[in-house]
Formats: sequence, structure tokens, C-alpha cells
Amino acid sequence: MFFCERELRDNHILKKPVRVKWQDDFFTDSCLTWYASKKELRLTRFGRSFSLLQAKYTGALFVLAKESDVDYAAFLFDTEDAIQQYLDAFGLTPAETNCLVQSNAASLELQEDAAIAQFISHLTMDFPSSYEMARAAREIIAQNQPFHVTKNPDQSLLDWIQMEYRLFRTIEHDRYGGIVTAGFSTVDDFLTLANKILNRRKSRAGKSLEHHLAALFDAYSIVYTAQGITEGKKKPDFLFPSAEKYHDISFPTEKLCTLAAKTTCKDRWRQVLNEANRLRSKPKYLCTLQQGISSAQMDEMQEECVVLVVPKPYIKTFPRTRQNRIWTIHKFVSYIKELQS
Repeated sequence: MFFCERELRDNHILKKPVRVKWQDDFFTDSCLTWYASKKELRLTRFGRSFSLLQAKYTGALFVLAKESDVDYAAFLFDTEDAIQQYLDAFGLTPAETNCLVQSNAASLELQEDAAIAQFISHLTMDFPSSYEMARAAREIIAQNQPFHVTKNPDQSLLDWIQMEYRLFRTIEHDRYGGIVTAGFSTVDDFLTLANKILNRRKSRAGKSLEHHLAALFDAYSIVYTAQGITEGKKKPDFLFPSAEKYHDISFPTEKLCTLAAKTTCKDRWRQVLNEANRLRSKPKYLCTLQQGISSAQMDEMQEECVVLVVPKPYIKTFPRTRQNRIWTIHKFVSYIKELQS
């Protein structure tokens, strides 16, 4: 995105002046620096009055878009709604952040081309359900993955989610690429298709994590109820061991557990606090793909007995002094297995 291979090969430290337009509001004359020994890229020279480098923006979504070799546009989305709106527009989950987002689905490098093409060729509907999409992604991964999911549940979950995104974008391109290329006769035709695609992207991203967690629990032979009702209209994403046991007053409360699944939780984590009255004074477990949450918010979560459960590779994105509070996927499933032993 920034340098060619020759520049990277011939320079130990490589600098490039760039002009960055922030939030469509103001500019900075900044500098891109590549350190070969650290394999690290830095964007610097914002000026002393730069307001966006504050701890309160931890967990915000930073987007940098290339407009020319020296001109870039940068945005910082700091609210849950703004972050979700951006992710939905591209059909992304937080698992696909911290990397280059290709604007053309056809340019994605897919090692599993043959398996994906075979899946698409056998489709009998316009678009498979989010459940079928998630299942197909896991099957494609299984064909190329030498170890069982229980050997590394954290990486397996990420692999599944990332493959589902690739699969989804490939099907999307197959179904609509020709229509988009041919153009539209009216603005209404364009808006109808655009809204159809956007709504499907929102639906897939929202259900993806739940589907894959359910498959993970099945692999571990864990007993659970998905979307089971506790009280009134309260529905935890996962209730262990079951909704029936939850409503059985004679069943020990210490053997019950819930897990909420939210792709992002920067603002919405408080929604999990009252999902089960019997567990009000117990830890509330929240699985998320959010990468990075501020120290202040993590302290609030601890006060409310909320325990974050995230894929192990993501823990490094959280404040160092709070990382010991976070559970990995492996730690959580091990805990549930122990509860149910």
C-alpha cells in the first residue's frame, strides 16, 4: 500500500512524506517510516495540537485510505454505531480489521479456490443462509487444516470467521459482479440492489460469531441452549447446560453459566448485565472480536463482573495491565467442560 518491493529490499529505514486528510476536516503533513529490522511501519508527525492521540480512543476503529502515492484519507470511528456502520458497509467483522481491505472481491487471494468454486457451483439458491455459509466455511478449512479444532480453538475460530468472509465475498461477486459491471438503467434499480446487498452483509456479520461458537461447543461435546429464554424476553446467546436446567430451581446455580456473543462491544457490553436473574451476582462472560478496549472501560467491566473472552491472538491489542483479566476461547471451553464433568 505504501512502498514497492524494491524500496523495502534496498532500504533498512525508509521514509516517505505524505499528506493526510483527517475526518474530511483538517490535514497533517505526516511521515511514513518503515523499519526493516522491526518489520514495523509508523505514521508520525501529527503536530502537538493533534487531538486524536488520546487514551479515550482506545478501541476506536482507525481507517486509512490511499488516494494517491502521497495523499491519504484517515477516519476514526469512536462509537459502536459508527464502527458497525462501517463494518456492515464492507461486510466485515472485527476479525477482518488490522489488515488491508480489498475493494474488489475478485482480487482476494484464496488458497481454497477449488473448494469455494465447487461450493458455489452446487448452490441451488440465490444466496445460502448465514448458517449454511458458516458451515461451508468450516468444511473448507477442515479440508486444509491438519489438526482438530480442539487442538487450537482460538485460531480455529478466527480461521472459520475469516474463511466465511472470503466465501461470502466470492459468492457476492459471482451473483452481482456482472450486474454491477453492466450498470443500471435507473437510480432506483441501483438503490434496490445496493440495499439488498447491504442488508445481507449486516445479517451475515451479526450471526457469524454465534454459528461458529456453537460449532466449537459441539466439537467439545459441551451441552448448551442457544437463544434460550431465562426471564421475560431475556435471551442469552448461550446458556449452559440448558434452559431447562436454568429453570429447575433444584439445579445448582454454581453449575450454570451464560455467554454473550458480540462482534463488537465497545458500547454494548452493558446489555449482558441482566440476561439471567439467577446469575446476577455471578461472572457474566462476553465473547467478542473487538480488538482493544480502553483501560477505563475494562475497569468498569470488572466492577460489573463482566469477563471478556477473546481469541488468544487478540489479547495483545488490550492494555497490558489488564490483559490478565481476559479469557481465551480455550480457557472458557475448558471451564465449561469442568462445570459439566
